[in-house]
Amino acid sequence: MTAESPVPEVADLPARFNFAQHLIELNAGRADKAAFVDDLGALSYGALAERLRRLGAGLRALGIRREERVLLLMQDGNDWPVSFLGAMHAGLVPVAVNTLLTADDYAYMLENSRAQAVLVSGALLPTLTAAMTRSDHEVRKVVVSRPTAPLHPAEVEFEAFLQGSEPAPRAAATGADDPAFWLYSSGSTGRPKGTVHSHANPYWTAELYGRRLLKLREDDVCFSAAKLFFAYGLGNALSFPLSVGATTVLMAERPTPEATFRRMLGEVGGAKPTVFYGAPTGFAGMLAHPALPARDALALRLVSSAGEALPAELGERFKAHFGVDIVDGIGSTEMLHIFLSNTPEQVRYGTTGWPVPGYRVELRGEGGETVPDGEPGDLYIHGPSAALMYWGNRAKSRETFQGEWTKSGDKYIRNADGTYTYAGRSDDMLKVSGIYVSPFEVEATLVQHPAVLEAAVIGKEDADGLTKTKAFVVLKPGAQTDEATLKAFVKDRLAPYKYPRFIEFVADLPKTATGKIQRFKLRALERERG
Repeated sequence: MTAESPVPEVADLPARFNFAQHLIELNAGRADKAAFVDDLGALSYGALAERLRRLGAGLRALGIRREERVLLLMQDGNDWPVSFLGAMHAGLVPVAVNTLLTADDYAYMLENSRAQAVLVSGALLPTLTAAMTRSDHEVRKVVVSRPTAPLHPAEVEFEAFLQGSEPAPRAAATGADDPAFWLYSSGSTGRPKGTVHSHANPYWTAELYGRRLLKLREDDVCFSAAKLFFAYGLGNALSFPLSVGATTVLMAERPTPEATFRRMLGEVGGAKPTVFYGAPTGFAGMLAHPALPARDALALRLVSSAGEALPAELGERFKAHFGVDIVDGIGSTEMLHIFLSNTPEQVRYGTTGWPVPGYRVELRGEGGETVPDGEPGDLYIHGPSAALMYWGNRAKSRETFQGEWTKSGDKYIRNADGTYTYAGRSDDMLKVSGIYVSPFEVEATLVQHPAVLEAAVIGKEDADGLTKTKAFVVLKPGAQTDEATLKAFVKDRLAPYKYPRFIEFVADLPKTATGKIQRFKLRALERERG
């Protein structure tokens, strides 16, 4: 089944288009307004424009040429957008990478991207140094933001690097389809893939989702638990707010409930966020926390969720406490941001909503045929923000980017009302007694039990070699229940074949840095156990 959502009327992008310059021009009249606020202070729109032009000029002065890559390994803070947009302004290609990886990961990314320089937070410099010693690839310069120790001759402090360059008088004459930046896709298996995005792509996501669907405003204060190096966080905290002249609160530390509450209460930066972007795991942790703020202590008008499907019960509990719906959607690194979503005006919990205007989605069966409503199919997306390719990986590029369509790797079911319900990753779907079972559906039912905080479901072979469902369950602090009780709880709510035949209580679940449950690690654990 295909759902079409025509592209709203938007002015065509000019032949020459540089996204960083586009943002500078949009905000030329807001020089004194705060664009970003981090733990150390505010960065105005005027200062952002000057500093990013200095950063780009400094990188070009090192001899780095158009379209060459610059690794960006930085914690969220005011220097991050200066670095990202400064490289783009100069026609260079920033490669924004996860700050929670290992030295081996960064060694691979340095070699894979052939980065000519590295922009790094002082706290992450030791890990980068270890990565560079394990790699034969050489970089021209390491620019260190907020160093925590004396620097070596090949390293330069960020502020000194900026002040050593005059602001570039003009942006590089890039085209809308020119490579602008990379994000590494956090695939469940194998090495991460360098996903190449164009200068036009962040424009389209900001226009179609940030401005038109979420209806972000100039007077908004935005705060994203998802970090800037993720596609979701990059839109939430950079391209979306800058496209409407809003202010963004940035947080370097992990988005624990305590750290999140401090920002939401305005204890950092002074302004209370009106827009919060989170993920289901984070919302569950917040609602279970004893320091959960009261509704009237916050200023929220809009809350967004992505990264994994939002259980209906979780959204309903959040709405009951805070009086604000969670607008759940799904996006991907390959599409840059959300393409299927509920809307602020219409939320149907338990579904991921409708195609975002400007995108089309199609559900296909194993043979490529479209599937009817009510049956699971592989999700394909057609839209203007698709990545150009995976760098240096022709086979995976052809598998994912199929003409005008992008294969997401997710399975969905289209409902009679036109909404879509998540049915798991294509490699997570289970066939029990010859019938597909969605791990997410079982997980969403388990977390409705008052004792359950989180759950993850995988397939486990029984004594006959047949696949049955197994649930790994995390209980809320101080709560108690048992296996038989939870099995009966699920049986009462789902078809009998869907209840988990095996249940294991665990202290926590393996997750990515965005909070996605890593079911493949649980499957590997089961295989090791035999």
